[in-house]
Amino acid sequence: MPHQKTHVPCDDKEGHYIIVPDDLINKRYRTVRLLGQGTFGKVVEAVDEYENKRVAIKIIRAIQKYRDASKIEVRVLQKLKERDPENLHKCIHLLRWFDHRNHICIVSELFGMCIYDFLKENEFAPFPRQHIQSFAKQLLGSVAFLHDLHLIHTDLKPENILLVKNDYTTVPVQVAGKRNAPPKHKRILNSTDIRLIDFGSATFEEEYHSTVVSTRHYRAPEIILGLGWSYPCDAFSLGCILVEFYTGVALFQTHDNLEHLAMMEQVMGKMPDRFARAGARSKPEFFKDGAKLDWPKAKASRQSKKDVRACRSLQEIIPPTDTLNRHFLDLVRKLLTFDPAQRISVREALNHPYFSVSVSNEL
Repeated sequence: MPHQKTHVPCDDKEGHYIIVPDDLINKRYRTVRLLGQGTFGKVVEAVDEYENKRVAIKIIRAIQKYRDASKIEVRVLQKLKERDPENLHKCIHLLRWFDHRNHICIVSELFGMCIYDFLKENEFAPFPRQHIQSFAKQLLGSVAFLHDLHLIHTDLKPENILLVKNDYTTVPVQVAGKRNAPPKHKRILNSTDIRLIDFGSATFEEEYHSTVVSTRHYRAPEIILGLGWSYPCDAFSLGCILVEFYTGVALFQTHDNLEHLAMMEQVMGKMPDRFARAGARSKPEFFKDGAKLDWPKAKASRQSKKDVRACRSLQEIIPPTDTLNRHFLDLVRKLLTFDPAQRISVREALNHPYFSVSVSNEL
């Protein structure tokens, strides 16, 4: 028997590319380390040996449905770059893409960690208010640009917002209510420059809309109720994100549709009648007596009832103690509106008086 060269598989059994350091991809990119992974595949840091600079490569799983979705993502990224060559709108820029051993690879600039990871490493401490205002302006600007191109992102969340740079300053912060406790340390970012990423679920308004989109915690009520969705679902997700920046933790922490809607009523107030009636026609199992949310159902657990009761109203979460908070609360209320027809658009939100309040540097 002649000696046969054994073919080393490059995929694991789920179709993910196996990352090994110093692997040369497409005869050009030398892998450095794994940056993260998701259902779609993996993201690695690599050195572009032609240009001697570091890049990020999203390596899609070798499974047809993920390959198909990534082709849509490439199309979206190409359009974003063509319409905004200077990247004034802070969406991730596609450098190039190719097919490597049945994996679509999307090469982009390398940035810092995502905002969720920064929050987590900072023990979920809230961001200073001047940083929230800066993030809000950039995010609304990015999403307004997408909407102008007839694109809906559909998966806005802190994991999909990258910091351009991670560097921070550590400051001591007094622990509330504990006079003699040693101060805690809080990280304050040196720069709030961000980039919006992950256009894998982005949808053109005139193309097919899948029924369920968005990551649970950031999902708009019209999606949960099966009422169809469009641009306003992005505005709702942004409202959730801004509250999370203010408190440090996700606003709606649940995995159940009815519980989620009950939490929304605790936070945002009762559903308007017209919207509730439409919801009751679409999802009668969530309603009773015409158009009243059927919560709690007899089988709801004690924990579930407790979790819903623990949700505070927006005014309790963002106390309107000064001009900045009053405007911030008003903006968030307008983003977190049940009825998408009544919800503020991201373009209108950019003109909200919240952005004309100057904020002093706070911790």
